[in-house]
Amino acid sequence: MDDISVTTRTSSGALSNLIADLEQCKAPTAAQPIGAAADEQPEGGLKRTGSDTRFDATPHDSDFVTGVNAGIHPISVGGFTIGLPTADMALPNPQPGEEVDTLAMWAAGEGGDGEADDKVLTLRSVPFRVVRTQYAVRGCVVTKSWELRRQLKEHPGSLPFDDIVAANIGNPQAIGQPPMTFNRQVLSCLAYPPLIDMNPSGYQPDVLERARRYLAAFPNVGAYSHSKGVEVFRKDIAKWFEQRDGIKTDPEHLFLTDGASIAVHSIMELLISNATDGVLIPVPQYPLYSATIARLGGQAVGYFLDEESEWALHDEELERAYRTYTQQGGRIRALVVINPGNPTGSLLSRDKMKEVVRFCERRRIVLIADEVYQDNVYTDDQQFISFRKVIASMGSHLEVFSMHSSSKGLTGECGVRGGIILADNIQPSVLEQLYKLFSISLCANTLGQAMIASILTPPKPEEPSYDTYKAERDEIYLSLRRRACMAYERLNQMEGVRCNPVKGAMYAFPKLTLPSKAIQAARQANQLPDLFYCLQLLQHTGVMVVPGSGFGQLRGSYHFRITILPEENRLANVFDRIQAFHTEFLERYT
Repeated sequence: MDDISVTTRTSSGALSNLIADLEQCKAPTAAQPIGAAADEQPEGGLKRTGSDTRFDATPHDSDFVTGVNAGIHPISVGGFTIGLPTADMALPNPQPGEEVDTLAMWAAGEGGDGEADDKVLTLRSVPFRVVRTQYAVRGCVVTKSWELRRQLKEHPGSLPFDDIVAANIGNPQAIGQPPMTFNRQVLSCLAYPPLIDMNPSGYQPDVLERARRYLAAFPNVGAYSHSKGVEVFRKDIAKWFEQRDGIKTDPEHLFLTDGASIAVHSIMELLISNATDGVLIPVPQYPLYSATIARLGGQAVGYFLDEESEWALHDEELERAYRTYTQQGGRIRALVVINPGNPTGSLLSRDKMKEVVRFCERRRIVLIADEVYQDNVYTDDQQFISFRKVIASMGSHLEVFSMHSSSKGLTGECGVRGGIILADNIQPSVLEQLYKLFSISLCANTLGQAMIASILTPPKPEEPSYDTYKAERDEIYLSLRRRACMAYERLNQMEGVRCNPVKGAMYAFPKLTLPSKAIQAARQANQLPDLFYCLQLLQHTGVMVVPGSGFGQLRGSYHFRITILPEENRLANVFDRIQAFHTEFLERYT
């Protein structure tokens, strides 16, 4: 790969210091991650040749330290001014060489292998904000898994395992969780209304009555709806919010979306104006946030969660992240909090939530409350509390966007794509702009809207579908709770592995202590050490997990995210496979 000449267009002291730090391939001093040694010098990084600063695209441990950009500064590359991330994140989610090479080719003006010079659309013409966008959950581990699936199909018995276990993503029904009867029956009637008059066997009267009520308000799910969502769905959902929080909820402040991912994108569009606008996101984070912010041309600014305190969120760390970015000339627009946590499985206390509210008030920023896992709480010591309820209890008028989804919880209706934005304390003129954005895409899919409405308004105890609904829900919840305990216990039994309790969500995020020989082997393979481990795990066991570098982690630490979603017997087998592999891996590299 050719070198890329990089020259600065400013002589500011801050940028001069940044470039000096980049040449040494370390984060700027002010942004040094908590617990990281200031003198750590990983391999790779920026090299100086004569009077030029050169980019060395070799992946190294600091390529994804915080998982986010500590700051973006204007850099001239081949005559174009772009934002070059600081060394806290040379790339959002580097994979074995390919994303680094893609960025390098973009900056050098190369088109990529096999691309003809006469093409109008080339890699060089694709916007930099698109090229720098990465999403680790469906990265190269998944790509490799498809190769192995084909090999198993075409050559059975050619691998040391018989199946691929997708423990990389929160997709419950893809790995065995059945859909809940009430919700699916209601949707089937909406999709085919004549079914109601057929009085099908197994359909209880309250299912048919619910479908009739929805169809009376919105007769054909094949038609476009109001851009905010079907009114009857929004009214039902508003009543659910009122019951949950004890706060009057205006249906006009609800926006129904194609899943929470679209909700995140729409909110971020209101916040990001230019390349200096930053959004505080947790580290580790769900890569949707860094990817969305990158796509919109803003900067993801990381605040570290405290792994030693069960991934606690500290006000002091929020302040550190805020000051570091704003002192470089950036502007923080919002704070993202994921509660319960993905990938950490953590759960915030009310006191910590109050700290977050006071911080946002003090810094005059918007709060984005990702609460899609609110039904996935597995501890008796804590309960889920919504941010809007805490805000109201404090007498605060903090601007907050709350999000929910049909994909998580106990239903796992990921493919139906149902999501919610609830806007509290947001100016009407801003809500008009949000409505305009939704109007551009006309509406969210109507079956997804119906799904999230039916999930949040289940059968009542006196209704005939209730017993089946409760039995299904209890079975799913109690099994998830047992699996959360299993993940915590089995991972902590492995040498050099430490995992915090899985209090919520659908994931464990264990910390790995890797032998130095394994780290060296990873670098020789042009891979980050945790990615190296995860690829080896896949190739030896068929178990797919996501490397911690895709979510962000402290410099020199290594993790992976694993879901607790496989059925209990299968999950026990998954941990058997991981245990055997991990033991052999340590023996091989110690």
